[in-house]
Amino acid sequence: MNAGQMNADLTEAERIRILAKTARFAPPPARLADGRRELVGLSRAEIIAELAAIGEKPFRAKQLWHWIYHQGTTDFCRMSSIARPLQEKLAEHFVIGRPEAAEVLTSTDATRKFLFRFRDGQEAETVYIPDRQEDRGAVCISSQVGCTLSCRFCHTGTQTLVRNLGAAEIVGQFMAARDSYGEWPSPRGETPRLLSTIVLMGMGEPLYNYENVAKAMTIVMDGEGIGLSRRRITLSTSGVVPMMDRAGTELGVNLAVSLHAVRDDLRDEIVPLNRKYPIADLIAACRRYPAASNARRITFEYVMLKGINDTEADARELVRLIAGIPAKVNLIPFNPWPGSPYETSTQGAIDRFAAIVMDAGFSSPVRTPRGRDILAACGQLRTESRRERAVA
Repeated sequence: MNAGQMNADLTEAERIRILAKTARFAPPPARLADGRRELVGLSRAEIIAELAAIGEKPFRAKQLWHWIYHQGTTDFCRMSSIARPLQEKLAEHFVIGRPEAAEVLTSTDATRKFLFRFRDGQEAETVYIPDRQEDRGAVCISSQVGCTLSCRFCHTGTQTLVRNLGAAEIVGQFMAARDSYGEWPSPRGETPRLLSTIVLMGMGEPLYNYENVAKAMTIVMDGEGIGLSRRRITLSTSGVVPMMDRAGTELGVNLAVSLHAVRDDLRDEIVPLNRKYPIADLIAACRRYPAASNARRITFEYVMLKGINDTEADARELVRLIAGIPAKVNLIPFNPWPGSPYETSTQGAIDRFAAIVMDAGFSSPVRTPRGRDILAACGQLRTESRRERAVA
């Protein structure tokens, strides 16, 4: 066996280990206590199987898919292309749900934060960020309740991982946000497109819940339903290297990498995942990411921490690390949260850092903080959900 094959085998073994490790944080079953099955989050094949179990033909799945994901319908009685007896039969066996909006806050800059409560009482936060220049915006979606990574500058990292979100709960966040903005097609066929982009940058590490994230995004990208292009979906990871290749091959969505430091000793401290997948391994995975191109650049996210990672030397090392990668760098002024030990870099330090990166040929926009007044900005999301203690 050559070294390359050995490395591939080890990588596959590590993928299996990751999936096995996170399986214990599985979401609750899709079947309700009354026996009905939640249809949101099921694949087309799964819906066909559920319909077959009640004696219905496969073509009904296409009808349901249209009503659920294109029209946003939650009531079988409103599905006009389905006869009333079948509507009643479907209602006996299935449900089309949404997460409950336990709290909705709107910032002075029009950013809107949803605290969604799921059927088991656990909660996660979702943020809609309108684009000031265009009549549209991005929905920042969570993939887990809590987080396992404990990045020191991130408020979510102070919350223990409670569980993974299921595919229904992930896609349901986007659908519930659409409900809030009345974005489903009107009777006249008009379809506003306010919520035009998804960023998997909310609570949790998406690649530690890959199966559910991938299933949800496959549903979102289906052209006969929600129909978002993969170019309008960005998955952000702190660097779960063994899963990055798989995500690139199977989903092909845009990639954002939470880098935040250019030296292993510092990144070990502020992004503890680096102890397992150090910077050299992470950058190598970025270089081979299948969907990366000049038209679809990898985004390196870099939170600016005063006196920690914001020197000119840091900027020059960042340029050296990403040389040759189709990339841009998002510089993120640190967003304070209660109890945080960090401060935001000075404007001068940010400007000098950005200039070095730009002079090297990389776009380096400074992200304008959005929703700070409602703790909706990058790194500020957190809920009061707790993991239940195991009963002996």
